[in-house]
Amino acid sequence: MNHPNDDRLDIDGDTLHEECGVFGILGHSDAAALTALGLHALQHRGQEAAGIVSFDGRQFYAEKRMGLVGDHYTDPVLLAKLPGAMAMGHTRYSTTGEVALRNVQPLFAELGDGGIAIAHNGNFTNGLTLRRQIIATGAICQSTSDTEVVLHLVARSRHSSSTDRFIDAIRQMEGGYAMLAMTRTKLIAARDPIGIRPLVMGELDGKPIFCSETCALDMIGAKYIRDVENGEVVICEVQPDGSISIEARKQARKQPERPCLFEYVYFARPDSMVSGRSVYGARKRMGINLAKEAPVEADVVVPVPDGGTPAAIGFAQASGIPYELGIIRNHYVGRTFIEPTQSIRAFGVKLKHSANRAEIAGKRVVLIDDSIVRGTTSIKIVQMIRDAGATEVHIRVASPMIAYSDYYGIDTPDPDKLLANQHDSLESMCKFIGADSLAFLSIDGLYEAVGGEKRNAQAPQFTDHYFTGEYPTQLTDLDGRGKNDPKHVSLLKEAG
Repeated sequence: MNHPNDDRLDIDGDTLHEECGVFGILGHSDAAALTALGLHALQHRGQEAAGIVSFDGRQFYAEKRMGLVGDHYTDPVLLAKLPGAMAMGHTRYSTTGEVALRNVQPLFAELGDGGIAIAHNGNFTNGLTLRRQIIATGAICQSTSDTEVVLHLVARSRHSSSTDRFIDAIRQMEGGYAMLAMTRTKLIAARDPIGIRPLVMGELDGKPIFCSETCALDMIGAKYIRDVENGEVVICEVQPDGSISIEARKQARKQPERPCLFEYVYFARPDSMVSGRSVYGARKRMGINLAKEAPVEADVVVPVPDGGTPAAIGFAQASGIPYELGIIRNHYVGRTFIEPTQSIRAFGVKLKHSANRAEIAGKRVVLIDDSIVRGTTSIKIVQMIRDAGATEVHIRVASPMIAYSDYYGIDTPDPDKLLANQHDSLESMCKFIGADSLAFLSIDGLYEAVGGEKRNAQAPQFTDHYFTGEYPTQLTDLDGRGKNDPKHVSLLKEAG
């Protein structure tokens, strides 16, 4: 029997937590309301908190709330507190810094030439190192977010214009990021040098928009213009006559773009386009390739909702095995909320997923999932399918095994907690989960599904370190920290 506190029972811990989403618009009379709608479309990228900052030509206004966008920013009274024709917002899942209101972005600072608000999706792999350096020289940090480091670097820059100071700051940052900054007249967008994190540019009523995914543009009826290029900084500025100028500054030596593969596997909404590729189409092709690589005799293909659905459709089409919704997801459950005893904990998965017994009983079932992190949820889903009368349960995963941690904005468990590192063979993993068979999509199969060609080992076309262990940038913070150094960056713990 498992101990009640055994983390194998932690359903919510068995996932790759979402990153963050950013949205900004310049020159539109409904800026704050459109930002709220855009953040709602990006809610899947972070559910802990959301914030919006606006500017009305005279001063900045900020509203930050813990919880979901729809819980707060649908209130006309709250939106009325965010006047002005420019606004930017952020929906958050914490990858650095604890869950606290002081870390909710956008972060704002007063500078000599006016205020600046900054928000970003991703993570700086040298953020902690730079933070310690600036604190050592007298800086005072009010948050534990690595975004605050950028504000300090902007403030300390010797350049005269806000644009040059911002670029000077981000050029000192390492890692993966999609960042927005807002001053009294400008909305600035920047993407990391190899384009790990996504960022797109759109237009509504002739006004520029930047956001993490194209689904946010679709939400408000905006037109997609293009992706912000890797290493590019785009500056949109309101001119004295009310027009908006757009300037793009690019790297002197542009590096090849390497988008994050997990945007296609898991993070991005299926109706989004990431780096010009349909996320839904890529996920469906993952399922097609999986069926070719790991065929199985079965009666029904069942997705683990919602992530496994497109891949399951592809698997069914390629294999000729009927596709059915054998698991029904309850969309009205957040975190598993009642877990005082093991008997109550056992209901955790059933709060979120229920077996559709009519489509499972007496059948050989192929379960299609997008990824497996620790395997704890898979154990419970397999048992649930068996309890519903399945004669066999086969698991097929539409991505390779996750064996390495991420340092670019994905909150992954420690490597020793990943399923791939707890077992020395596929057979051992399969036995642990309780399935009749288990197979993962190959790295080449994933590359072909997303980019149309196999992985180039000499120059990988995507960021894929969580599968391969090949990190695309320096990991300054990790390399410079001893095993006994504390991971936390603040001594203050907020109540709440």
